[in-house]
Amino acid sequence: MSTNEAALFIKHIRARVDFCKQNETHQRSNYILSGALKTFHTDKDGIEHVVAFGIEDWWAGDVASFISQRPADFAVQCLEESIIITFSYEKMHQLFEDVPPFERFYRLLIQKAYVHAQKRVISNFSLSAKERYKIFIEKYPQLLQRYPQYLIASYLGITKEFLSKLRKEIAQE
Repeated sequence: MSTNEAALFIKHIRARVDFCKQNETHQRSNYILSGALKTFHTDKDGIEHVVAFGIEDWWAGDVASFISQRPADFAVQCLEESIIITFSYEKMHQLFEDVPPFERFYRLLIQKAYVHAQKRVISNFSLSAKERYKIFIEKYPQLLQRYPQYLIASYLGITKEFLSKLRKEIAQE
């Protein structure tokens, strides 16, 4: 790797900034140092569907777009002021060659993300909204305070009104 070219950059991004856009090729892989992000798809009717959240020590972006270097299905938006380490596609592949343990680390990370995505698809098919919400609050209690209820509802595939009803039911149990 050329010594005058950095393998990564640290970016400071303001809240409400879309830093990866849908239908554009994501040229960078992003690791969150601080902040809160959402990954989402906007359908043909203009409705946003949240597919992932990201906070400190998580990765964010359209992995398929980054790996395939094709237009993204998802966009990423910072919900809070965020600091991100960003790796370019070319530099990441150079790091894979120069630092083999980094390639293994990234491969394991992608495998873990793939398994998580498969489990999420299965839960969306087989679990009720109430069961999905209970799992969400059990697995990600730190997200409940950081993300508005309408985004959590979108992630769960329900309306914010239905989420409010579920929250009341669970509180009464």
